[in-house]
Amino acid sequence: MFQKANKSSVPDGNSINLIGNGTTIIGNIQSNGDVRIDGILKGDISISGKLVVGPMGQIKGNVVCQNADISGEIDGQIAVAEWLSLKANAKLLGDIITSKISIEPNATFTGSCNMSTVNINSSNINEIR
Repeated sequence: MFQKANKSSVPDGNSINLIGNGTTIIGNIQSNGDVRIDGILKGDISISGKLVVGPMGQIKGNVVCQNADISGEIDGQIAVAEWLSLKANAKLLGDIITSKISIEPNATFTGSCNMSTVNINSSNINEIR
């Protein structure tokens, strides 16, 4: 009558994960999908997809991702394999490693920027350097 659902042990790379405004997560996040942060993350994040930090979003930790669209705040190092976009109200306090970068007027960035190839398979940003 009922059939068992065929569940794969491989995570879905097309998933979108959301940390909503008013939510605080303390700990590290790893994902094969995309992540949007409108709340607060106190920990490192390593994803193989796109990271979006909304205007109210905050990350206090290191970031490793494929692409990033930042409108909120990051206090930590960030390594982006392809494209990093800092929107007008973005605030980034930390070093950047990326292949391509776009910084809108009024964005705040304090740190160094290294334009080089990034291996996002590395779970530790210090291994990238």
